[in-house]
Amino acid sequence: MKLILLGAPGAGKGTVAKLLTKLDGSVQISTGDILRGAVAAGSELGKKAEAAMKAGDLVSDDLIMGIMGERLKQDDCKAGYLLDGFPRTIPQAEALKVLLESMGEKLDCAVEIDVARDVILDRLTTRRTCTGCGEIYNVKSNPPKQEGICDKCGEPVVQRDDETEEAISNRLNVYNEQTAPLVDFYKKEGMLLSVQATSSDAVIDAIKNKLGI
Repeated sequence: MKLILLGAPGAGKGTVAKLLTKLDGSVQISTGDILRGAVAAGSELGKKAEAAMKAGDLVSDDLIMGIMGERLKQDDCKAGYLLDGFPRTIPQAEALKVLLESMGEKLDCAVEIDVARDVILDRLTTRRTCTGCGEIYNVKSNPPKQEGICDKCGEPVVQRDDETEEAISNRLNVYNEQTAPLVDFYKKEGMLLSVQATSSDAVIDAIKNKLGI
């Protein structure tokens, strides 16, 4: 399958992507992953991206699209790919459409995971992350056995700076301004599947029904 996963921070895009990869071997791709991969590979585009990030600058759309083009041509993408949190803006969506057309490919659909703002706020403000291995916990639904200590590696479990209520509200506002318009873009393209759900399984079922899997 070839999908875009849209949704606000905390909507569950990453979790849904991981479950989908198990269905047919599609690979999960996020902007952060491809940038880190290009930098690690030491490609020309990777070196330019690394220079921008070290300078504290945003990586330009042209650079991101170049790296995305390299990534989608790799062998593991032949089984399909799930674009997690990309594109983020209308110009990126338009550039992605041109890129895929040049490759003779087409997306199956763009999936909007529509979760209420209060649910996202509750989900993220109660989330805790291990400072050692990165394991994710939730103080309500999945707390560590010993408060503040990771079950897996014993390192401290903390609330990230970007997961306070103030920070999350700001991230949601930015999403609504910059990224939410993509929903309308893909609706006009006739490619939007909007799923109102708080469980990952319900989103997976809706995608399977849409694609006839």
